[in-house]
Amino acid sequence: MRWLRELLGATSNESRGDGSHDEDATAAEATGLETGAKTAPRVGLFVDGPNVLREDFSVDLDDARDAASEEGSLAISRCYLDENAPARLIQAAEARGFEVVVTSGDVDVRLAVDATAAIGDGAIDVLALASRDTDFKPVLEAARRAGIRTVALPPGQYGNSDALANAADVAVVLEER
Repeated sequence: MRWLRELLGATSNESRGDGSHDEDATAAEATGLETGAKTAPRVGLFVDGPNVLREDFSVDLDDARDAASEEGSLAISRCYLDENAPARLIQAAEARGFEVVVTSGDVDVRLAVDATAAIGDGAIDVLALASRDTDFKPVLEAARRAGIRTVALPPGQYGNSDALANAADVAVVLEER
């Protein structure tokens, strides 16, 4: 830690008063960071593309990402699409920083498995789920049982699911943002 003190101009005779040097305190003072400071919650954002990215709703992936980012730092950003998704949608999702998962058929099973794995692995502190599909209610319930904060992100009032909203800690309607 001497190099840090020298770099920042701290003197070598700083002490705790008992003659010993408190390097952690000096580093915290020098950098402006407190030791033991909490980091932002890790958010896992899972987007059910076929149920959210529809012409019926004026929602895009930026809306979902922005809403999830209000809960903490995005650790996982995935958009699930079926095999019929246009290439331009896949490219747009990737350009916005999403990992795109293309499934054959319905995306529900893969999304549910991946979200549940993130819960079980301890990879996230907050689960943000953009969907209107009530099939995901058990995923939100499992996250809450594991002590993970849950956020339901329905695409619009028309696409709002009371079951998902009630299962989550909070619901944010994307179209109304």
